[in-house]
Amino acid sequence: MGDVLPLHEVARDTRDPARLAVYAALRAAIVRGELEPGRKLSENVLATEFGVSRTPVREALARLRDDQLVRIAPQRGTFVSRISPIAVADAQFIREALECAAVRRATGVASDEQIAALHENLDSQERASKAADPDAFYILDDAFHRTICDLSGHPTVWFLSERAKSHLNRVRRLSLGMPNYLQTMIDEHRAVLDALSGEDPDEAEALLRNHLRTVLREVPRLRSQHPDYFEQG
Repeated sequence: MGDVLPLHEVARDTRDPARLAVYAALRAAIVRGELEPGRKLSENVLATEFGVSRTPVREALARLRDDQLVRIAPQRGTFVSRISPIAVADAQFIREALECAAVRRATGVASDEQIAALHENLDSQERASKAADPDAFYILDDAFHRTICDLSGHPTVWFLSERAKSHLNRVRRLSLGMPNYLQTMIDEHRAVLDALSGEDPDEAEALLRNHLRTVLREVPRLRSQHPDYFEQG
């Protein structure tokens, strides 16, 4: 595990309390699939990896349980949760409601400089796609959507959506390896931005809604390719 995620460096370098560093690192590793569904997590091993006591690890795991990213089985241990299709659908509903409302408010109020910054983001997405760098693309994708939320004048929207969509983010990460998926995302981003900069809120909302649903259309194929990653039933 140490080769995958330098946990002790995260804990040492962050300015946040240890438990927040542990939580952030574990959450990111689960979303990225580095800690795969079903994997058992040991408080002792994690504490050693982080270079901290067991207390911040225990607190981080409790918070991840609240996020439904781990499950704690009495007498058995703590395990990385499998992806819940129900949680994915719930997160999609929340994300769609918040971001579609945000893009309507952002349309017509963004400055030329803000529009240019979003175009630069998309150019960087193109470079990440050509370099086959899904990690870089994922960060840029989030930045694009967060900027639109911020332009609405309601920056809290992003944080509310992000807290709800932990399982959805796991599906988003798995989707990045699908053929032509990155280019599809970029093309849809450009269409949304064109509508936003063209001051057409109806078109911007419709395009964004369709874009946000693209990941859901990949779920059946992902479940067939990664059956052990998803809850059954």
